[in-house]
Amino acid sequence: MERAATIAQQAALIKQLSTQCELLLARVEGLERRLGKDSSNSSKPPSSDPPFARPAPKRSSRTSSGRRRGKQDGAPGSTLRLVEDPDETVRHEPAACCGCGADLTGVPGFDERRYQVFDAPAPPPRPHVTEHRIVAKTCTGCGTTTADGVPARARGRAQYGPRLAARAAWLLCAHHLPVRRAAGVLATLLGGQVSTGFVASVRSRAARLLEAAFLPRVRELIAAAPVAHADETIARAGGANVYLHVACTEYLTALHTGDRTKETIDAGGIWPAFDGVLVRDGYNGYTHLDHVLHAWCGAHLLRDPRSVHDGDPAGQLWAKAMADTLLAAKDAAEQARTAGFDALPAYELARVRNRYLGALAHGRTHNTGRRGPLADEASKLIRRFERYEDMILRFATNLAVPFSNNLAERDQRPVKVQQRTSGGGWRTLQGLTDFAIVQSYLSTVGKWGRDKLDALVQLFTTGAWLPPALTPAAEV
Repeated sequence: MERAATIAQQAALIKQLSTQCELLLARVEGLERRLGKDSSNSSKPPSSDPPFARPAPKRSSRTSSGRRRGKQDGAPGSTLRLVEDPDETVRHEPAACCGCGADLTGVPGFDERRYQVFDAPAPPPRPHVTEHRIVAKTCTGCGTTTADGVPARARGRAQYGPRLAARAAWLLCAHHLPVRRAAGVLATLLGGQVSTGFVASVRSRAARLLEAAFLPRVRELIAAAPVAHADETIARAGGANVYLHVACTEYLTALHTGDRTKETIDAGGIWPAFDGVLVRDGYNGYTHLDHVLHAWCGAHLLRDPRSVHDGDPAGQLWAKAMADTLLAAKDAAEQARTAGFDALPAYELARVRNRYLGALAHGRTHNTGRRGPLADEASKLIRRFERYEDMILRFATNLAVPFSNNLAERDQRPVKVQQRTSGGGWRTLQGLTDFAIVQSYLSTVGKWGRDKLDALVQLFTTGAWLPPALTPAAEV
């Protein structure tokens, strides 16, 4: 009896230890997979990747374009050309013969070669100053005194003009310099000994000018677009985390700040009136927009199958098949778009759907009955691809829809750059809000191919430049 009891106890202990071992192995597997997550296989931003452990090139979802590096054949060159009206000409004439040493003074030259050096001009001792003298005259007939009106740009006794203010805003918002460094650049290059207070106030002045006409115009145009992009990112302002939201098209950008709720998403003044296709990532905050068609960013989608496949390359082969299907559909859509088609041929679209459904069927079969963190994640991913098939393949069924949401991610990137250069964030929420407004203007101006500095000069002189239409092609 004692021997039987001992054997039973040992068997129970072995079973308990085996169960604990399985749990620990699953936990280690989960921790290793979490440690191995980076921007290529999760939603983590590239800035969070370790600096000395960047993802290997083979992990990228990008495919080779087939072009060699450097300048392409037929591309216009950028060689520096001689100008016919140099600002300064220096003649270099030989003083003596290099053969016999005879004096060559006064001997006419028979050949002359030109070499030009393009360099920065010397900074002025001070900014260009324009004095406005308001002359008053008394009428000899009635004795009334009349004086001409003071120009709008000269309301005070002494102030900085629109071109200097535009350059300050340009350095702050287009080149992401901190306030003190921007003031130093203005002093060095323009001779303007401006205060940091003036430089800091320029961004707010620009934002107030843009709120009047530019923002309503851009919001109206984006709301009327057939396809638009949305995204959000975290910024640091006033010692707290704030979300910056972007709504954009190929030629328009509108940024606003707030939390991550649907009320804040709608507060941008665009999505409640939008009725086209919204390209976005998987964040559920946009699901209340049930009056629009949604398209899931393919670049985001590729990361999760890659993560599952990396955890078990042999067992989770369906995940690689799904990623390959999306990339093949992306290439087919790009080729059809280049060829001028409005939609993929029916046989091509059927092939994409068959591969898509085949990958899901393989994934369901392999993961049925399996347990563990990887199997749970794979099953969750399979359910996502089943439920949102139309949303995921929107780029293949509508060629006006791009594969990824990279356009929105590019439009919000300046916020991250500014945050890094300015010590990790903005001192106040209003400062971030003003930056978002000005960046909306600069991004839109750049998309239209206009010079950002000229657009800022116009803003401080006559008013904001307004996009005339949704796209240059639609401009009347």
